[in-house]
Amino acid sequence: MRQPTFPLFPDKHTHPAAPDPAEHAAWVRSIHGHGASLGGLDGVAMVYQPRLLQHALHRYRPRVLEGWVRGQLLIVQHDGRTLGICGGFGIGAPAAVLVLEQLVALGITRVITVGTAATLQPDMIPGDTAVCDAALRDEGVSHHYLPPGRSAIASSDLTQHLVAALRAAGVPFRLGDGWSTDAPYRETVPEITRYRTDGILTADMEAAGVFAAAAHRAIDAAAAFAIADSLVDRRPRQTQPRTVTSLCVLLSAALDALSASVRASAGAHQAH
Repeated sequence: MRQPTFPLFPDKHTHPAAPDPAEHAAWVRSIHGHGASLGGLDGVAMVYQPRLLQHALHRYRPRVLEGWVRGQLLIVQHDGRTLGICGGFGIGAPAAVLVLEQLVALGITRVITVGTAATLQPDMIPGDTAVCDAALRDEGVSHHYLPPGRSAIASSDLTQHLVAALRAAGVPFRLGDGWSTDAPYRETVPEITRYRTDGILTADMEAAGVFAAAAHRAIDAAAAFAIADSLVDRRPRQTQPRTVTSLCVLLSAALDALSASVRASAGAHQAH
């Protein structure tokens, strides 16, 4: 018997979908008015840890938009720009990409995802930071958006702005590839050994799906992680205050990067 492919329907990424995120945008406008849009936002940072969302509520004193997307959408003023911080929608690529689709349908063109990850490298410890410029596609979502392939790629431009923001803030970080998987309790020793040898820095659940959906929708997406634990030095789970601090630093850098990206884009348009 022929082995099934994934997705089960061949080349499904080439076909239009029946549900359209524009339906969500139309629903929002039916509630909030015909002109309801997020097109005035210069970008959105997507966050996953409740503690980071609470930090954003206290640190940035945002305006909260209820019912525009799944989860909470905070509107903040940062470096002269209007930006969003979105969280409270769950974890994993399906949850993240559902929200990403809603954001894009409402006008968002830049997204940086900020979360935790495990490291595959023995010289990284909890609280270290990483910028992910490509992610192994070991989750399911990306295969519904892109043709078969090993990795999904971050936006080079937005990643460069994120790197520049971290350097300007004096934050040490590693730049490299990650591994996105839907099954964190099925990260096996042979996989970890192989990917560690390949130089993969991190394991997370969302980046590949976010990068793939962003590519499909022709928007920019980047990703940054605070290391929460290690897959090569397993220890009983414990609270890591340094990881929480790093998440807050990464959120600030993500907002800086989104602002810088908008300024650079505006400058390029003026030059032409």
